[in-house]
Amino acid sequence: MATHHKKIKIIIADDHAVVREGLLKIFSQTPDMTVVEQAKNGMELLDKIRSLELDLVLLDLDMPEKNGWDVMRQLKVEFPNLPIIILSASAEEDYAKLCFREGASGYLDKVSSLELVVEAIHQVAQGNKFISPHLAETIAINEMVCGGKQPHETLSSREFEVFRLIALGKSVQEISDTLSLSAATISTYRTRILKKMELNSNAQLIRYAYQYGILK
Repeated sequence: MATHHKKIKIIIADDHAVVREGLLKIFSQTPDMTVVEQAKNGMELLDKIRSLELDLVLLDLDMPEKNGWDVMRQLKVEFPNLPIIILSASAEEDYAKLCFREGASGYLDKVSSLELVVEAIHQVAQGNKFISPHLAETIAINEMVCGGKQPHETLSSREFEVFRLIALGKSVQEISDTLSLSAATISTYRTRILKKMELNSNAQLIRYAYQYGILK
């Protein structure tokens, strides 16, 4: 009599169809995994997820309508025990650390090998944390060399989002539109960021971002 193993039920949220289709192809060839649903933006994910039985969420950070940061925060409130693996276009260790602080169980950049994606899902489904090995190595080396936290590492994930957008040259109104927050709230965040980082202007903030490779 054949043994039937429980499949890991996954939802994929990414605004790029080619990424979703690529992942779908991987999981269709992996016996113990199945994709039960896909979403092309954050709002669609939240609408669909409430009626599904899932084991894991694969979540892109940069999506329209509701970005991955906000989706992750909401999921952690509504489904605190549902594991989330972040798929990010950024291979920056700062993003990885912020995602784990927000409750992610795994972090992969989108250039990760197919084998690494499958390994991450197996590890997270078993209750473990997972991060791309090269990122883990970078984080370990930086902490060993630099010791304590750098100023930008004291920021919350929302503050870091605002910080990065300011460093990219976005105006208060553009950031307000991007994050769906009021211009007054963005200005408050800016003031708080400058104070935490002991900087005096956007120019200093931009210089800092380039110095630490945050905009790579």
